[in-house]
Amino acid sequence: MMQTEIDGILRDAFAPTRLEVINDSAKHSGHSGDDGSGESHFTVVIESAVFAGMSRLQRHRKVIAALGDIPGQRVHALAIKALAPGEST
Repeated sequence: MMQTEIDGILRDAFAPTRLEVINDSAKHSGHSGDDGSGESHFTVVIESAVFAGMSRLQRHRKVIAALGDIPGQRVHALAIKALAPGEST
């Protein structure tokens, strides 16, 4: 299951204090990028000390790099909210 895989990878890479991996695929049923698997669109909300002092772009790049071939190849869309501890969503 893709949601579980994403969760495990991000927990290992960032030791987050908060992590939500939300499957948004049902909202995109029949849209571009929907492959019918029910695992094509996800939102990640992650809070980790690793992100302290980083720009939004740097944070996104780190998350995407950690996920390897998942974004863009195995998952059509991935929304990312990456926060340092104490920042609000």
